[in-house]
Amino acid sequence: MDEIEVVCNIKLNMKSLEEFDRILLKNIEKVFYEINVVEFEKGYVVKINTKDTVKEFRYRKVEKLYDQVLLMVKNLLLQINKKNYKWGTLIGVRPSKLYRKFLEDGIFHEEIKVIFKEIYLVSEEKIELLKKIVEKELKYLNEDKINIYVGIPFCPTKCKYCSFASYELKGLHGKSYSKFVDTLLEEVKLSGSFLKNNKYEIESFYIGGGTPTILKENDLEKILKEIKENFDLSKMKEFTVEAGRIDTITYRKLEIMKKYGVQRISINPQTFNEKTLKRVNRYFDKNQFDDIYRKAKEMGFLINMDFIIGLPGETTEDILYTLENIKNYEIENLTIHTLALKKASNLFREGHIHEEINNVIIEEKINAITEEKKLNPYYMYRQKNTVEWGENIGYSVEGKESLFNIQIIEEAQSTFGLGGGAITKYVFKNDKGDIEIERIVNPKDPIVYINEVKDRFDKKVRLFSK
Repeated sequence: MDEIEVVCNIKLNMKSLEEFDRILLKNIEKVFYEINVVEFEKGYVVKINTKDTVKEFRYRKVEKLYDQVLLMVKNLLLQINKKNYKWGTLIGVRPSKLYRKFLEDGIFHEEIKVIFKEIYLVSEEKIELLKKIVEKELKYLNEDKINIYVGIPFCPTKCKYCSFASYELKGLHGKSYSKFVDTLLEEVKLSGSFLKNNKYEIESFYIGGGTPTILKENDLEKILKEIKENFDLSKMKEFTVEAGRIDTITYRKLEIMKKYGVQRISINPQTFNEKTLKRVNRYFDKNQFDDIYRKAKEMGFLINMDFIIGLPGETTEDILYTLENIKNYEIENLTIHTLALKKASNLFREGHIHEEINNVIIEEKINAITEEKKLNPYYMYRQKNTVEWGENIGYSVEGKESLFNIQIIEEAQSTFGLGGGAITKYVFKNDKGDIEIERIVNPKDPIVYINEVKDRFDKKVRLFSK
């Protein structure tokens, strides 16, 4: 797609406008916009001319609203191009963080609602969703503690929609599996000792990937044992392990996780249509899934299930079938994702186009099921290149919300990352009192991770020693 061409009497962030054009306007030919901005004492007037139309937007100055003129330009561009999205002009990953920032700046809910509706063009439905989620999250945000993320970058197969750090054990990277485990064990010892000596309090611990339960039983036990022995977990409230792939879970692995204090697991069907799962290169057996689910419930694990709306070849009826099946499981957490085409995924490379599905019926079904099962939304995020109306929402039984999920999405708490692809985030306030984040990323590639782990650890030590 060609870039848009803009002439404006003031300087605008063209990179932001080009991204906006690519994701939301989707013009297939170059479009010329003449933009004129007039600032007066109490507000701005933005006028946009194209070869076909002239449109104007006049609005008061909103204190604490960053780059208001650019937001007003995007508002007009949506109107000119006759685009009507429930999320309006927003393409950011964390709309709840934006909403919360307004609250922290002293803006009340009613004023925030007006800003989202009139400037960002967000629907009332989505504004209410944000308000509900932010009010829930505020009960749990805790900047005084940290969370730990451990990345296991291996999977049985690579799902076509996946862009995460995941390498097939049977492939080239699988040859580094044993060395990866040994390296991770060393990183656990170094990290646990450093954080303990520096009196960091750990609130939540999350092992993700990839598929952590692909670890051999003895390796899973080694890692959990080292975590327990090297980290100070006395203040920890939550310990989660992703067990997303049913072909990687055994009774023994469940017993090992329970033995070392894991409280939550995620067993993720993504869909209950087995043909779809074969299509995206993901193994699934319903009887095996139900067996593991029952065993995990008997052992007292809190269970999350992930599902994806918009998988290749799935019709509205296929999605409704999956949603209806959720009723059969007593789960504490439910996460509904909307398929996003990531550049690193095979689906993107294959040129996949989103299927036409009835989002109204699907959303009504999701609302009915979550209401029936008393699952309330408590965190959410969005992704670029997703179905236009979609977002990813986590639902929870009251009091069973995932602290880790909330802290990661809101970026209000520092994260210390270990393992392949783990992102360390150091959250701090600058001299002006504003929140800043510094990041250190562990390599996704297991071989590179092994070679660079000491260097990355030293950088994290310097960062967390500020």
